[in-house]
Amino acid sequence: MDPVNTDDVTPRAETVETGAGTARVTWLDAPAPRLVLALGHGAGGGIEARDLKALGAALPAHGVTVALVEQPWRVAGKKLAPAPKTLDTGWRGLWPALAAAGPPVVAGGRSAGARVACRTAAELGARAVLALSFPLHPPGRPEKTRADELLGCGVDALVVQGGNDPFGKPAEFRPGDYRITEVPYGDHGFAVPKRSGLTEERAMEILTASVAGWLADLK
Repeated sequence: MDPVNTDDVTPRAETVETGAGTARVTWLDAPAPRLVLALGHGAGGGIEARDLKALGAALPAHGVTVALVEQPWRVAGKKLAPAPKTLDTGWRGLWPALAAAGPPVVAGGRSAGARVACRTAAELGARAVLALSFPLHPPGRPEKTRADELLGCGVDALVVQGGNDPFGKPAEFRPGDYRITEVPYGDHGFAVPKRSGLTEERAMEILTASVAGWLADLK
């Protein structure tokens, strides 16, 4: 796995025992944090995802400590993610370590990690939810909607979605008590085609600016 690189923050790692096994948290500490943003990875990758790395690099300067969470299956070196119930168990088990940092915790993640954050936010007392590349439905199967997970999260929420995400384009999301930001041309991993004229750097600037602005509005 590639290391998480930031310009000004030295990552520190913590292992946490959960009911699903050993999880790992990579902390990127803000000097005077007012929030903790916990970010889980998707089912097909880890915390090296471009959006998670970009947020970890950008947000500490905005007073937000970022906690990049690796689920137990990933720490154990397994290739396939377990069932949603097991993912939720792992997330619940590491939540006390996130809350122990002190500031209110915003639950978040990309793809499957976003679903976990939505399903557990209210019961764990999350301040809000950040859903990156929320998998609204399997590709080509819009009838298999997971909208209820997002709509039922019970807290303030921001969805950041690629304009060409096959798991759900921004226009497919039903209105609800959440904000949505589009990264133009982005796919499920926020990669953008060269022909679009949008660079990956600019795509990540759109993403990080929208998240930073939303977090700044949280009281």
